[in-house]
Amino acid sequence: MQNLTILGSTGSVGCSTLDVVRRNLDRYKVFALSGFKNVELLARQIVEFNPDIAVVGGEKDLVRLKTLLPVRHSCELFCGKDALVDIAQAEKADIVMAAIVGAAGLEPSLAAAKAGKKLLLANKESLVTSGQLFMAAVKHSDALLLPIDSEHNAIFQCLPNQFDISDSSQGIRSIVLTASGGPFRAWTMEQITNASREQALAHPNWSMGAKITIDSATLMNKGLELIEACWLFSVCPDQVEVVVHPQSIIHSMVRYRDGSILAQMGAPDMKIPISYGLGWPERIDSGASALDFLSLSSLTFEAPDEIRFPCVRLAREAFSAGGTAGSVLNAANEVAVDAFLNGKIGFTKIAYVNELILNQIPVSTLDSIETVLEFDALARSQAERAVSRIAGELS
Repeated sequence: MQNLTILGSTGSVGCSTLDVVRRNLDRYKVFALSGFKNVELLARQIVEFNPDIAVVGGEKDLVRLKTLLPVRHSCELFCGKDALVDIAQAEKADIVMAAIVGAAGLEPSLAAAKAGKKLLLANKESLVTSGQLFMAAVKHSDALLLPIDSEHNAIFQCLPNQFDISDSSQGIRSIVLTASGGPFRAWTMEQITNASREQALAHPNWSMGAKITIDSATLMNKGLELIEACWLFSVCPDQVEVVVHPQSIIHSMVRYRDGSILAQMGAPDMKIPISYGLGWPERIDSGASALDFLSLSSLTFEAPDEIRFPCVRLAREAFSAGGTAGSVLNAANEVAVDAFLNGKIGFTKIAYVNELILNQIPVSTLDSIETVLEFDALARSQAERAVSRIAGELS
């Protein structure tokens, strides 16, 4: 029996993780859960899974959570960033699912890495903002890092055991990241400019949280995944291809020198990569539907249009710039996406704000987590000013 901490248990990945746990209660005991504002769902999860510890965002959330739980319960309740770090590095935690969305997940994810945990990384921002520091921590602590993003998990499954990009005998030529193209793949630039919140949130294949769904619509999600792939697999951006695959059946591929291509296929269901990470090196029941080949009409591929969707290019530029550029791009994007979701800016202004802030803030050496947080705060401040200016022009 392995003890599991889920950082972000009330989000889409967290809920899917608990779905897999339900099917494998003989293997996993939920040790700790964390939610942010959705205390009602967290309370239901606590009642069902009886964790030792649960963490919420703030004092008001903690008070609310206490009122929702039975009078007699054994779960210890805490709030705040320090408590997240504590459950991530707790000695009793064998596995940590890092599923907090955005830069907020960086510190607890890094704590789990430093503690040498089996770390299931769904929080791509940890590598986007501090890849060098994060991978150094994994190596130093001998943590087991398993990617949970469907694309990176697919790549992991297609690579040789003991993968080493510098080992020419393994014959790896490139990595291919697939993208659905989002809801606006076939839209004109004029249509995209006038896209509404509801249209942007209508992803054709995946069921995800609002922030990740908007990132998919702008293709920033694929840009962040490009950066994540570079750190995870020690490759350069020119070794990572991005291909739009609207059906979301092939989740990613690896090209080999002999002309072979290995692809991982499956239904678009996050329970598949989650179960792979939880069970690795074994395979366990995920509860996902089996892929029916006879129901597939076609599998199509196309190049991403970086004129209509410039965020992949911005991510490539940020990785090449190095240092604090990834942290700056990620912070600007989080501010811009939030502004769009709240009706302050139009859809195409997300990429505009991202590029503006990325070019506005000089790149600095990334030497500590404090530097990451400093440039994250700086980028957020400047992005918020840019959003206010754009909103003023619209009013």
